[in-house]
Amino acid sequence: MEKEYLIRQNPMRAMLVLAFPMIVGNLFQQFYNMVDSVIVGRYVGEDALAAVGASYALTYVFISIATGGGIGASVLTGRAFGRRDYDRMKRSISTALLSFLTLSILLGTFGLLASGSIMSWLKTPDNIMEDAQTYLNIYFLGLPFLFMYNVLASMFNALGRSRIPLYLLIFSSVLNVILDIIMVRGFGLGVAGVAWATLIAQGVSALTSFTIFLKELKTYPSTAKLPCFNISELKNMVRIALPSIFQQSTVSIGLMLVQSSVNVFGSDMLAGYSAGTRIESLCLVPMLAMGNAMSAYTAQNIGAGQFDRVREGYRTAVKIIGCFALLIAAITIPLAEPIISLFLKEEGVELALRTGMARTQFVGWFYFFAGLKMTTDGLLRGSGDMTMFTVANLANLTLRVTFTKVMTPIFGISMTWVAVPLGWFINFVISFCEFRTGKWQKKNEKF
Repeated sequence: MEKEYLIRQNPMRAMLVLAFPMIVGNLFQQFYNMVDSVIVGRYVGEDALAAVGASYALTYVFISIATGGGIGASVLTGRAFGRRDYDRMKRSISTALLSFLTLSILLGTFGLLASGSIMSWLKTPDNIMEDAQTYLNIYFLGLPFLFMYNVLASMFNALGRSRIPLYLLIFSSVLNVILDIIMVRGFGLGVAGVAWATLIAQGVSALTSFTIFLKELKTYPSTAKLPCFNISELKNMVRIALPSIFQQSTVSIGLMLVQSSVNVFGSDMLAGYSAGTRIESLCLVPMLAMGNAMSAYTAQNIGAGQFDRVREGYRTAVKIIGCFALLIAAITIPLAEPIISLFLKEEGVELALRTGMARTQFVGWFYFFAGLKMTTDGLLRGSGDMTMFTVANLANLTLRVTFTKVMTPIFGISMTWVAVPLGWFINFVISFCEFRTGKWQKKNEKF
């Protein structure tokens, strides 16, 4: 069957066919996130850019919960698909969608009530506090759309249908950019305009994705009635999804905890730092895509009992991320100045420019570590080997936050980005050691 290419085709071809649409789609997603920053930075000012940047660390936590939960839940979908157990596959999907819809409403309500307190705790500068809180409140209104889209995208990927989320992301990205320009330049809504543009674009994309996904499910023969909620499936899902949420959240939680250390340096440095983090998010796209592809690939092949294909796929993924890491370094290190300048007004503050450049050039040398970490984590997640997976990501988070808190007061803001590759490396070492033990092969119980 054409839909079973992950368990039948050459691993290099199968991995690229699955990962390439993810990479392109995520690039578009990061592109319109960057457009938000570019538009507010160039047409509103450095304070507005700093406000969006200060909000980014918190919003990324919720994005990570949605993404991690979707990826974790999709492991069960991939397993069932590999076994051709379409009844169970549909029960798992329906349970995931209902569960994450409920969670998104609860988290959105919490965010609306607590956004001001959280931003104060993060030591957000007073001159950008109002804009930051405005951005967050609009963002939290759209949280159900964010969760719906990310969970559905993960389910599409688990079925090997990664082109569908790609097309939707391209559409959403173009719509977001158009709305950004209209609301910021046309209506003069500033930071609020950027937030509303994102909410509308995500809402349209999520609803369209849901409609297409329902049609996709009808192509798989089963007796399962939808929608349905199965408590047994939920328990199995939580077992995989919670560590996956934690893994996806380590970066975002680390960003949020580190944010308080950055904020004390003032809005100029914060603007440059924020621009640098946007570039990092863009550069991590292929690494994240390979990790997610490795997860779906592993789940389907374990479901089919093909462990040798998992190992071969892992070796293939490492070669691919090595090529991506070289390309990223070749672009970001020599071109850091013009890239960061895109986010700033022509008369932008020199301190913001230097801060963004320094962060971008340093981290540019180390994206291979990120790729190794994410690919190895993807294999462990796809196999259901979640214990050391969780330990590795906890070590990553702990090292990054502790290093930053201890070293930044002594050596300055640069320690916040020195901590980044250190965290990636320790995470990889722990995950790789677990992979080498072969314990992941014993996690082939049928959920």
